[in-house]
Amino acid sequence: MQRVRRAAVVVVLVVAVLTGLLWAVQRRLVYLPDAGPVPAAAAVLPGARDVELTTSDGLVLGAWFVPGPTADAPTVLVANGNGGHRGARAPLARALAAEGLAVLLFDYRGYGGNPGSPSEEGLARDVRAARSWLLEDAGVRLDRLLYLGESLGCAVVTELAVEHPPAALVLRSPFVDLAAVGSEHYPFLPVRLLLRDRYPVAEQLARVQAPTTVVHGGSDSIVPAAQSRRVADAAGRLHRRVEVPGADHNDAALGSGAPLVAAVVELAERTG
Repeated sequence: MQRVRRAAVVVVLVVAVLTGLLWAVQRRLVYLPDAGPVPAAAAVLPGARDVELTTSDGLVLGAWFVPGPTADAPTVLVANGNGGHRGARAPLARALAAEGLAVLLFDYRGYGGNPGSPSEEGLARDVRAARSWLLEDAGVRLDRLLYLGESLGCAVVTELAVEHPPAALVLRSPFVDLAAVGSEHYPFLPVRLLLRDRYPVAEQLARVQAPTTVVHGGSDSIVPAAQSRRVADAAGRLHRRVEVPGADHNDAALGSGAPLVAAVVELAERTG
């Protein structure tokens, strides 16, 4: 009996230590920034220029702006996923620009050489700085502004859309909320109880009345397709759901391929 009690104590201690470690390092598991260096915009995207965004808490963030062919071209604000930096999204910007759209790529705090550390509150400030720059500095019209979120970026732009509705919204590989996708990868841990950052995508999307298209892979190993389907079902104004058969989370078809680009262009044409 005493051995059983000791074993039980050891198990409890191990669980407590693991739980404490998860609490302490969880943001290192959620946010996977690439510090750079980030090349000059024009070296990667012809016609693009480097710009700076200033957040409400005083951080200066790097970004690339690709102007459209006309002053009133539809403009796409891109919110990245949790990994890399804006350089990895250059193929997407190039594909959208080829369709006559203006594009803003930016990096969150802690990414691409930017100051600060990422968090849910911080990323909300960052995307607001990006939106403000487009409206105030680039002169983009509200009725021509689209938001495009990639994975974690879906949560970032959905939260923004609740307060500042866009002309249209595209979500690529969205999860229901961060705990739901975290539980898929750490089923042995009480993820929902431990998370500092929540990102309740489905809950917030129900309050968004902008036309919304959800694009996701049929074989996504990071955000299960079932979760993206649930997000689409929760949309306050679903325009379309596009499932790409066999596509995994980081496949080119979802990152910058025809299914995603066509979804954005279709919604952009509705803003004219």
